[in-house]
Amino acid sequence: MPRFKLHLEYDGTRYSGWQIQKNARTVQGELHGAIRTVFSTNDFEFMGSGRTDAGVHALRQVAHLDISTMLAPEIIRMKLNDELPSDINLLEVEKASPAFHARHDAVARSYLYQISRRRTAFGKKYVWWVKDRLDIKRMRDAAQTFVGLKDFRSFTADDPDEKSTTVQVESLVLAEAGDLILVRCVGSHFLWKMVRQIVGVLAEAGRGAISPADVTRLMQSETDLPAKLTAPPSGLFLERVYYKGDERLTDITPVLDVTTVRSRNTGGRQEPHRR
Repeated sequence: MPRFKLHLEYDGTRYSGWQIQKNARTVQGELHGAIRTVFSTNDFEFMGSGRTDAGVHALRQVAHLDISTMLAPEIIRMKLNDELPSDINLLEVEKASPAFHARHDAVARSYLYQISRRRTAFGKKYVWWVKDRLDIKRMRDAAQTFVGLKDFRSFTADDPDEKSTTVQVESLVLAEAGDLILVRCVGSHFLWKMVRQIVGVLAEAGRGAISPADVTRLMQSETDLPAKLTAPPSGLFLERVYYKGDERLTDITPVLDVTTVRSRNTGGRQEPHRR
């Protein structure tokens, strides 16, 4: 049976995460429905590179599809997109080796989180608005604690008795873009809610409520504080899934730059309304 590699993007706002669930709308469930409609069969295998939680988005999720068809990859892409809702979009479909596995062959994942320093009417589904002033230097200092092969048992909702909580974090970089603070985390894999809890702790460091030394202590002890500080899913994007030979992204750019949708003003003064 031929195997295809799929690249897709989605807005996770309306979905209860990636994985199929009973009595819940999910991204994988929508894709399964589209595949059944296009190919008129239930005889297929479809698997993603990993799960995303409810409300989390993806800029380039990867999946593989095993299905018997003579259709060319581009025709498959177009036909599936015709059946998918507008907030799920196939970017590319390509033939893959039968040995390729979307999850097992991935060597790293990259997540991007967007924090907004101002309230926005347009981007609230894609940012976390933090009202307090954030000191990005303090956040960068705290971020270094998470880089390397570390035990993240206090930064996940997973049970450490059921699975390993050790993760290799390649890099954790913060950048500024207008009113946004962008956080990119690249690692071997990620635990349930791990990135959101890291971001929540970084924001707390940026507020001045905890020090980089406090963050180190959180990593060295079992505590529920990171869970209490979990950032909302709205600002989180699965940015890339890396396979052997893939180059890492270098530039960090906003998914939605809320600074481009300001109300009209000049020098901070609101322009008068003209009829």
